[in-house]
Amino acid sequence: MTRPTAVLFDFGGVISTSPMDAFAAYEARAGLPAGLIRQLNSTNPDSNAWARYERREVDQDGFCDLFEAEAAALGHTVDAHVVLAGLHGDLRPEMVSALQTLSKAGVRLAMLTNNVSPIEQPGPLDDVLSCFEVIVQSSVEGVRKPEPAFYERALERLGGLAPTEVVFLDDLGINLKPARAMGMTTIKVGDPVVALRELQELVDLELVAA
Repeated sequence: MTRPTAVLFDFGGVISTSPMDAFAAYEARAGLPAGLIRQLNSTNPDSNAWARYERREVDQDGFCDLFEAEAAALGHTVDAHVVLAGLHGDLRPEMVSALQTLSKAGVRLAMLTNNVSPIEQPGPLDDVLSCFEVIVQSSVEGVRKPEPAFYERALERLGGLAPTEVVFLDDLGINLKPARAMGMTTIKVGDPVVALRELQELVDLELVAA
C-alpha cells in the first residue's frame, strides 16, 4: 500500500499489556482450565455477557451474574469480579513512544477500543489520549468490535477516509478480520516490537530502534 493516511490502534493488548495474561494467572490460581475465560468470551460473541457489557446493555452486577452463569453452564465456578479486575493492564512504553512519533509526524491516529466504561478524561491516560484525533469506545457507542459499524464510525470521524487509507493494529484476529475484509491493512500485535517494525515499514518512520 501507499503510505497510510491514518493508523488505528486497539488499546488493551496493544497500547497496554493484554488482560489475557491476568486471566491466565487467575485460571491457574483458581484451578480452572487454561483458556476458559477466552473460551467464554468467544462463545456467542455477539450476545454473551462480555458483548452486552461492552455495549452497556447491562451494568457490572448484571455482567457478573451473566458471566458466572455462562461459566457454570460449562461446569465451572468463576468469580467475575476478579476477572474484571484483570482488565487493567500496564502501558507499553514502546507503544506510547511510537504514538508520539506518529503524532508529531502528522499521521492521523484513532483508538478503537472495546471497554466496559468510558475512559476517564481528564485522567491518568491524558498523555496517551492526546495523541489521538478520534477515540471510539464500545461503552459509548453501543456497538463493538468486530461489528463493522464500529470501524465505519472511526472512518467517518476521520473525515470519511477509505478503508484502504488506514492501518489497524489489534491483538485479536476476530477483530482484525472484518477490518481486513473492508480493505484495511491489518497488523496482529503479539510482540509489540515486532508489530511496530511492521508498522514502521508502512509509514516510513523509525518507531523502534534497529
